[in-house]
Amino acid sequence: MAEDLKKMYRTIVQDHFPPRMEIAFIGEDDNRQTLFYERVAWTIDGEAKGLRYGENPGQEAALYRLVNGNLTLADTQTIQPGRYLASDIELLQSGKHPGKTNLTDADNALNILRYFTDTPTAVIVKHNNPCGAAQAESLAEAYHRAYMADRVAAFGGCIALNRPVDKATAEAIADQYAEVVVAPEYEAGSLEILGRRKNLRVIRINAIETLQAFVGQRVVDFKSLIDGGVIAQWSFAPVTLKTSDLMLASSDYQGQTYKIKRAPTAAEREDLLFGWLVESGLTSNSVIYVKDRCTVGIGTGEQDRVGVAEIARDKAYRKLADRYCFEELGIAFNELEDQEKKAAFEARVREERGGLPGAAMVSDAFFPFRDGVDVGIREGIRAVVQPGGAMNDWNVIEACNAADVTMVFTGQRSFKH
Repeated sequence: MAEDLKKMYRTIVQDHFPPRMEIAFIGEDDNRQTLFYERVAWTIDGEAKGLRYGENPGQEAALYRLVNGNLTLADTQTIQPGRYLASDIELLQSGKHPGKTNLTDADNALNILRYFTDTPTAVIVKHNNPCGAAQAESLAEAYHRAYMADRVAAFGGCIALNRPVDKATAEAIADQYAEVVVAPEYEAGSLEILGRRKNLRVIRINAIETLQAFVGQRVVDFKSLIDGGVIAQWSFAPVTLKTSDLMLASSDYQGQTYKIKRAPTAAEREDLLFGWLVESGLTSNSVIYVKDRCTVGIGTGEQDRVGVAEIARDKAYRKLADRYCFEELGIAFNELEDQEKKAAFEARVREERGGLPGAAMVSDAFFPFRDGVDVGIREGIRAVVQPGGAMNDWNVIEACNAADVTMVFTGQRSFKH
């Protein structure tokens, strides 16, 4: 029985989706705008193969790329056909060829990574949410920081990098278990190192400036409903792309204007912008904490904002304990049986408040009440970024001012469902 269950994940589903697909939008005057797609396959061991399977074994799936046509509504237009990226990846090593979740993880990693070009950056995505993201002076250090931000969740994740993979980074990746690594190029000797992981999907994308060209570009985002109905929307495009776009929080309430007293420092602005752009790849409701351009705690997919702020805080504590345990003893915190050492790690993390003092707090939507931001303030955060626009913005501003915490607005919500 156990072997039958394991076999399920090794079974390749032969999909029966047609080689081409057309989606037509027809106006009231019968003006037709059609998007033309073709199915994607890779040649692996001399055989053409599409997606391994869908979200689960037994679900047929197919990948299509946009080859012709466009859609223009008002002043918004789809990305031009033929500008391939995630739908036309180059497999340098496949082992097991990709399934649907591998590609959606890679796509969301690129979705985040496209905003970062000036500095070596690493993003690790698991189940379509980032579990670690970081910047550093070298790619190896950026990857190490992103990995250690949540080493446990990174197991079996997708690693996306914005610089050619050198030997040092390849060695670090090969020492862990990952499903996918995506990078613009691989330096001499790095592929041989990564080859130690036989089932690692090694993917090359075009030059990183090509990735940056996708910033602000729109695609039609489709969501199918239970009855076959479809919701179509334009994809999200952040308007806050520079530190100068961050607006110092201000709100009018009952004839009085409430303003944040302290402007962010240059370092705080960098953390706020980094966190806000990483935030665009998180499932809502979400709150993350960022410190020195590295994620400290990530909370996603919750129903209430104070709850997700607490989850992100709790994860910061747990992940830091695991990091210290792994660095000192080489094992996971949850595997540590020595209760005295376990208590010592927990005491150290409590004293350091999960590494949150000095961090920036990032929220994809406004705080309806001050209780959400109070979670971060109690842990010693120094800056907050959020869209603004709540009736109680004035109260959240008051809470920040009382703690000498700065706060900025983006004026744009970043929901992702």
